[in-house]
Amino acid sequence: MKMVLASVFTTILIVAMTLGAMFILVEATDYVTSVVSPLQRAVAIIAELVLGVVLLLGTVWLATHLAVRIFGKNEPVAPGGKLA
Repeated sequence: MKMVLASVFTTILIVAMTLGAMFILVEATDYVTSVVSPLQRAVAIIAELVLGVVLLLGTVWLATHLAVRIFGKNEPVAPGGKLA
């Protein structure tokens, strides 16, 4: 039961984070397209790309990290045993 609730909570959290990241990126795109100066627009586009990579990779990292924590098995390794 605990694993099911953790799975549902993780799924809801990941969907909310992904939607939040997309809304932030859409707002950033609206702002970038309104910049008049070509140099400032180029810097804003690069900053937006970095922001998108950080937000979306952070979401993917969190999703995989939580999935491993929920579904991973904690088996103690015997001393001198195989590592894999």
